[in-house]
Amino acid sequence: MPEAKPKKERIQSMDALRGLAVVLMVIHHFLYDLCAFLGAPWWLFSNPVFNFLHYVFAGTFVLLAGVSSRFSRSNLKRGLIVLGIALVITLVTTLMDMPIRFGVLHMLGFCMVFYALTHKLWESIPTPVMPILCIFLLVGSALAVQMIPIRANFLWMFGWIYDGFVSTDYFPIFPWLFVFLLGTWLGKYIRERRFPGWFYSMKVPIFPAIGRHALVVYVVHQPVLYGITLVLIWLKAVF
Repeated sequence: MPEAKPKKERIQSMDALRGLAVVLMVIHHFLYDLCAFLGAPWWLFSNPVFNFLHYVFAGTFVLLAGVSSRFSRSNLKRGLIVLGIALVITLVTTLMDMPIRFGVLHMLGFCMVFYALTHKLWESIPTPVMPILCIFLLVGSALAVQMIPIRANFLWMFGWIYDGFVSTDYFPIFPWLFVFLLGTWLGKYIRERRFPGWFYSMKVPIFPAIGRHALVVYVVHQPVLYGITLVLIWLKAVF
């Protein structure tokens, strides 16, 4: 019988970074629940420190999703699964009157499908040029969304929202697509093991396990946090 191929060992440093990003996002969302439903002061959720860190850990999460695309057997399948989960979340949150119309999972699912269909184009770009192009498009699209007013009711996925648009979690395609694509460029170097040896050999407690199950944690965390918040509301009323 032919020998089974050895299972590729996961890179713990990547899982740990993803796990840390998820934990920070969960904490951020819990603070929102406490402020929105329990009456905690809003500065706990919205303050200069958290407003900055929000983009750091969200950016890390999106960047690592791009890196993982270099290791995926099928980005198309992975993207369609994530989009399917995102649509279920949209349905449930709409029924709860807290609609998530285009949150981080919607955006990541789109990016995975987009990369699956266009990866040959991005891989044809010279390696040294790719990060410069991604950063240019990232900054340019972010400025365009902020500075070029477009009055249309169908461009909210790209970042141009209209009056009355509501999404309790909102990650538009621009500029986040280019953070994801930057991750695909970085993933090429990581997959080719061109990072320092410690990056592949380091062992980290707890966070890698969270990072390996990031999608599950992200999907279930908000219902769990909402349930905890309801219990706290009940305890506050009783005591």
